[in-house]
Amino acid sequence: MSSIRLNITDAGQAINGEVHGSFGDTVMAALTAEPETIDELSLAFARFVKPLSATSPFVWFQKGENFEPDDAGVVVIDLAARVVAADSSYSEPSAEGNVRVEDDLSVDDVLIPYRLSDDWLCVYSIPEYEGVRAKRRDERAAFKPPDVREVLYGGALLEFIARELFVARDSDDEELFAEIHAKWLMTARADLRGQTPREILLAKRDFIDSDLHSRSLQWSFTGACPPPLPLNSNAYARAGFGTHEIVVYYELVRCLLEECFARLRADAEFSLNAAVEHLGQFKAAWLGAPNRDFSGRTPSHIIEWERRRMNLTMSATEYVIDEDCDCCQAMMTDFDTPTFWHLDGCNMDDRFEFSFHMTRAEFAAERKRWEEFNQEFDRDWKAGKYAHPFDEAPTRFDEDEDLIQ
Repeated sequence: MSSIRLNITDAGQAINGEVHGSFGDTVMAALTAEPETIDELSLAFARFVKPLSATSPFVWFQKGENFEPDDAGVVVIDLAARVVAADSSYSEPSAEGNVRVEDDLSVDDVLIPYRLSDDWLCVYSIPEYEGVRAKRRDERAAFKPPDVREVLYGGALLEFIARELFVARDSDDEELFAEIHAKWLMTARADLRGQTPREILLAKRDFIDSDLHSRSLQWSFTGACPPPLPLNSNAYARAGFGTHEIVVYYELVRCLLEECFARLRADAEFSLNAAVEHLGQFKAAWLGAPNRDFSGRTPSHIIEWERRRMNLTMSATEYVIDEDCDCCQAMMTDFDTPTFWHLDGCNMDDRFEFSFHMTRAEFAAERKRWEEFNQEFDRDWKAGKYAHPFDEAPTRFDEDEDLIQ
């Protein structure tokens, strides 16, 4: 009882076929590539199963819908409505799960976690699916997403910075750049459908970071770099922002503020239009230039790879910290597992506006946890808990039931 009938439909066509339940699980995981069409889904399938030929994995499917269950049930994946419907005894598809991938480094396959974007709905009966699909299709078809990168990187940003600094060109406020930056992030805009730039930046961060984490695990276990998103895919064109691009964007805005302020201070005749034009040229040069803060990578390269869901890696030479350490040198020679490079935002201002929290309440709760942790550490320090080196400490971890639990 492991065969299911799998239906796949997009805005223009529907297909169905009898497949093993594990095939359906892999198709579920392929939805992390945010396909809009069956053709895009067939390419996304290769993220988890190495294709044996150039043909689609659905080439033998029949045209049309067929909701008659096979021996283990029926699964429907509606790309146009962003709905997964399952009535199956093999597995219960959900927005988060694990998918089995072949491991070229061992005889056993490995399980890789996946997580779908928040716009997917999972239901567990065909009647329920039939009750929601028309409305969801109509809503998605009617929604025309704005070009958010044109707003966040384009003239709107440059004009905002120039106008704000024109007013404050004589200011000596040390927090001037942070205040202007925060104002930009927190101001709702009509060209973003009433959302703030900050809301746009954070909307899909968890999903994209999760997918990149899954890619890194797969690469580590299988020894092969998973395929990236195609440049002509809908997911690439409408890509959200992950941690890497958010950090790069933070640095870009600060550099634009510094550059504009310096020019305004140096040239009293520098006009608003001239400032905007200069910032556009500066932005293009900054994005395309190797950056020491990014280990010599260009900001545009970091952004591009995240949009394509590709992990950034480090060479053995880059990650060796101590050149005089024999052990480090041996690891550099023998360690061939990919080492991944990340940005975490540690240098961003410690304010809610620049944090990764969606709400001020979440930000305040984390600050409170840190304060309580620091207070507890200070109390333990004064009590002498850390007076001994770790290997001489009286605590024995193998005898402490609380620590073991």
